[in-house]
Amino acid sequence: MLTRVFRGFAYRDFRIMWFGACTSSIGTLMQTFAQAWLVLQLSGSSFLLGLDSFLGSIPIVLFSLVGGVFADRTERQKLLLGSQFVQMACAFSLATLFATGVVKIWHILALSFIVGTAQSFGGPAYSALIPTLVKTEDLPNAIALNSIQFNVARVLGPTLGGVALALGASWCFSLNGISFVAVIISLLLIKPHFVPTKTGESVLESMQGGISFIRKQGTMEALIVLAFSMTLLAFPLIVFLPVFAKDVFKGGPSLYTIFLVCSGIGSICGALTVAGLGKHKHMGRLVLINLVALGLLITGFARSHSFVLSCILIFFSGAMLLAVFTSIGSLVQLIAPDDMRGRVMSVYNVAFRGGMPFGSLVVGALVRQFTAPVVLSWNGVLLAILGLYFLVVHRKVATL
Repeated sequence: MLTRVFRGFAYRDFRIMWFGACTSSIGTLMQTFAQAWLVLQLSGSSFLLGLDSFLGSIPIVLFSLVGGVFADRTERQKLLLGSQFVQMACAFSLATLFATGVVKIWHILALSFIVGTAQSFGGPAYSALIPTLVKTEDLPNAIALNSIQFNVARVLGPTLGGVALALGASWCFSLNGISFVAVIISLLLIKPHFVPTKTGESVLESMQGGISFIRKQGTMEALIVLAFSMTLLAFPLIVFLPVFAKDVFKGGPSLYTIFLVCSGIGSICGALTVAGLGKHKHMGRLVLINLVALGLLITGFARSHSFVLSCILIFFSGAMLLAVFTSIGSLVQLIAPDDMRGRVMSVYNVAFRGGMPFGSLVVGALVRQFTAPVVLSWNGVLLAILGLYFLVVHRKVATL
């Protein structure tokens, strides 16, 4: 059973890339944790805290389509290496600014935007690189294992970040800079099976070609709509967990931490389950059934007043969230041809990442008027209806 769950690690290049990416992700989340705390401490402004997050994510929405074109035109390793070196330089720059005591808020904001821009080019290249490291039948397993490394980092990063922050802010940023060495070494060691396509098309023409390919694939369009809708409606559950901990259960940070841990463990279990299933018949039908289940679980959590029941529901919500996310990503990767994968994944990333800020913004506004339990309940209902629609009416995804 374990051999089946972890069979992606049988591939040398994927194994090397996984450990390098996991190390880098831990460093990145260490910095994210420390940076958010320090922006608030230096400025005392929640607006600047939100602006820092916005400047770090908006380049991914703005530039990922261009990044996808370059991911199909150039060696993906080189594009990723460039992205890693830029991010490493930003981390060490921030460490130096803090160590010398000359840091200003605008320094942090500017570096966040630069890091986001580097990620907008590295993200599509990384997503497109993974399928070239494993066989097609093991691609869903590899994508699920890749999701696990991020969730491991999501737990370890803030924990180690808190320890490093106690020693001084520059430690967090320096350790993040050092963590990029692991992924750089891994990129120099692997040998992916991909030859860039030579073309005389302009960047704009290549972008249009990628979008045209997606539009001709009705199933691909549906999967991208599902990705956007899922992040729009489901991810606010994680964002607004502090509200449930504080206002519904009258608890503090420790209660919020328990909810996060339950969700994180559930996410890892969900990804492991998908990894064990691998590529199989009726993947599309299963992802839609899981989406309906996710909607019902979110509604159940939002209406629950029992702490134990809420922990159980948030655990299974985390499992279903990762199972749906990983499965949709696998289906997109399986449909996309290799020479189009960078552009397809850039559109997918824009849809997936774009749903998060919009969902948080809309839900945040509605929560102020209708309370978190009411708004999240309706989010869950809408998710369940969306899953049923694609399961019963618009059946292209269900036939995959």
